[in-house]
Amino acid sequence: MKYQLINKINPNYSPIEQVLTNRGIDIGKIGHYLETTDDDITDPASFGEELMRAAVKTLVQAIAAEDDVVVIVDCDCDGYTSAAILINYLYDCFPAWTQNHLQWYLHSGKQHGLRDCTDWIIKHNFKLVIAPDSASNDFQQHEDIVNSGGRVIVLDHHDVTIPLNYPNAIVINNNALYEDTEKNESHFIHPNRALSGAAVTWQFCRYLDKCLKKDYANNYLDLVAIGNQGDMMDCREIETKHLIMKGLKRENIKNPFITALVDKNVFKLGDGDITPIDASFYIVPFINAMVRSGTLEEKKVLFESMIKYRAFERIESTKRGHQFGETETLVTQAARLVTNVKNRQGKIVDGSIEKLEQIIKEKHLLESHKVLILLLPHDTDIPAEVRGLIANKFMAKYQRPVCILTQTPDGSSYQGSARGCDMVGITDFKQDCLDSKLVDYAQGHPGAFGLGIPVDNVTKLLETLDEKFKDISSEPIYYVDYIFDGEDVKSDVVLQIASLKSVFSTNVNEALVAVKGLKVTNDMITVYRKKTNTLKISLSNGMTIIKFCVTEDEIDRLTPDEMGYIELDIIGTCQINNFNGYTTPQLFIEDLEITDSSAYYF
Repeated sequence: MKYQLINKINPNYSPIEQVLTNRGIDIGKIGHYLETTDDDITDPASFGEELMRAAVKTLVQAIAAEDDVVVIVDCDCDGYTSAAILINYLYDCFPAWTQNHLQWYLHSGKQHGLRDCTDWIIKHNFKLVIAPDSASNDFQQHEDIVNSGGRVIVLDHHDVTIPLNYPNAIVINNNALYEDTEKNESHFIHPNRALSGAAVTWQFCRYLDKCLKKDYANNYLDLVAIGNQGDMMDCREIETKHLIMKGLKRENIKNPFITALVDKNVFKLGDGDITPIDASFYIVPFINAMVRSGTLEEKKVLFESMIKYRAFERIESTKRGHQFGETETLVTQAARLVTNVKNRQGKIVDGSIEKLEQIIKEKHLLESHKVLILLLPHDTDIPAEVRGLIANKFMAKYQRPVCILTQTPDGSSYQGSARGCDMVGITDFKQDCLDSKLVDYAQGHPGAFGLGIPVDNVTKLLETLDEKFKDISSEPIYYVDYIFDGEDVKSDVVLQIASLKSVFSTNVNEALVAVKGLKVTNDMITVYRKKTNTLKISLSNGMTIIKFCVTEDEIDRLTPDEMGYIELDIIGTCQINNFNGYTTPQLFIEDLEITDSSAYYF
């Protein structure tokens, strides 16, 4: 088990300062970072006053003309929350028009943008198409819709290079590189590139508030937070961090579906504000599971449970053992369905991982290359909708970039999901692939994207990436903030780090600490046996070290002989234990290794 300090300990820094500077936050900005305010939110006009004004004018004209408008719901957590923000906001302002003239389109699979639905849009003669969290790069589809008499508004955050006066769509995008052809220059308009589609959509609603003299946008801060967290936006950006923290405050949890999930997990979440880590465990994965693995009808139930004028409609019950004619609210059904679908997805993922692990072993893929590329036949039984999820799991397990690609039916290329690996310093794997000039496309986020490679280029790409990443360790390394020797685990350090729990999020990763050479005797060990076993190591300074879900074999290995000891290296996270009015520090074990043992301890 390898581990190393992220940075050398600075004796002039507090533990909080050490951890946050380790994550790239300037020492002089830490006070501000921990105490953000609404002043940190950019003005909606910073997306481009002319673009915002044009989008509002186009939308209001469509509403005044009672045109039929469609919102494209992109197929991920950010896409669902983005579309829900817009539809709910428009209902606040124009309830009759929204119910009678606004429709939404849900993708049947893991498609993105307009490419699978443009023919449907044209067939149904929609006069305006709004694409939150998608479609910036769908230039041909924009043109086709405009040529059919429609208009397009894009509210997105994905990378795109586009003319400033682009004629076929109004593209509002904080990551758009706008080309000013008159001045022969290109520039970004918005100062914060770490906002998701939900935040861009919310800012558009804020601009509508200003134009319409309304005050509705802030009713949807919970969806803004979940969208940003779901798309893993960089929380080192103060505005992004503030929006997530603000949206996860209990008083801002207002969406029917988000409220239902929070209520369902109240035992785990407690009654305080939701943390970004909480959202990543108890909200985001359920939405993503439904989007990846739900049927179209199940996805419809989920999305409409986010729409406040639909969420409490009564529909036929589907719960086990229901009586004939029994009904339930749509949001009640959605909260149950997402759990069922997530469990169903888990079984599919587990079975797929088992098959792919066998391929990795048989082909010695971990020994051969720095990047794990799994090439599957076009008729593979590994479902397309879970390959990105599996790539994430392999990336975390093997600490290297991962690509899971399927051959196209014509045999010309491989296409699928790719994941980078921040933990070993590969933070923009998408750009690494594009720089090779060997791929057909790499579209999405820097560390999570869709990838296409011509069959003839696969070997060359592997060789190119091997050379680029030649100095990266092939053995997993834990990057830790502190290393403690034996029982000399500083309680005050652990408590201060644990106090940052509400801050940890994307790129402000939860702190890890190492305990090196801890000698554990029999009297320091306690095992609690319930549904799952929990092992506790008690230190002389009152601190406890906890390992959950231990097997009987692990208990045997970690329990010393009565007169002896075992020596451990431990990687853990810092926690605060509040019990009976007492506050004590704890470490939760992430990994450990037995480094020595003896039958006697003198």
